[in-house]
Amino acid sequence: MARPRELDLDVLLDHVRAIWVADGIGAVTIRAVSARAGVSNGAIYHHFESRNHLLARAFAREIAAYLTVQRQRVVAAARTGSAEDVVVAAALTPAAYAETTADSALVLLATRASELASGPVPDSVVEELMAHRAAVAALVTELTERLWGRADDAATRLVRYCIDDIPVRLLITSRRPSDPLAAYAVEHAVRGILQAGPPAA
Repeated sequence: MARPRELDLDVLLDHVRAIWVADGIGAVTIRAVSARAGVSNGAIYHHFESRNHLLARAFAREIAAYLTVQRQRVVAAARTGSAEDVVVAAALTPAAYAETTADSALVLLATRASELASGPVPDSVVEELMAHRAAVAALVTELTERLWGRADDAATRLVRYCIDDIPVRLLITSRRPSDPLAAYAVEHAVRGILQAGPPAA
């Protein structure tokens, strides 16, 4: 009897991402993924206990790669640029990331980890998502202190708006994360906010 074909989890997660980007998160079902990947439902359930587990694992993989690129951009900008340049580099990560991985960028921009960690997901995946969230919080604090020498609530929220909310809103609206005009708008919106600075503590 022939051995069942071994499931390549990275390839499977690529299929999850493709469905997610093309048709939205609601279209990602075990049945849809199995049909696209050419594997049985049972083969998927052997590795993922639920649809939510599959979604969370796919997202965790994407955000890990994204945060690596963001950290590289921050480090590079810090070598030669101002504190403001470093924040702009972090804010423009979605646009830079989308130049080579547009599908991943769209998944990241449209999703919040908290949406995925609330359902039946193994503790190990929840912990991974929370670790990514903590890494973002640490980056925000680092950038805030670099800019203004403070890390109170108003200052950190302002930086989070700059590297998270503003890029997400502008780049999702364009549906083209690598759109040069959207990137231009992000950069100038962020620079304007940073020059104004946070309200007095």
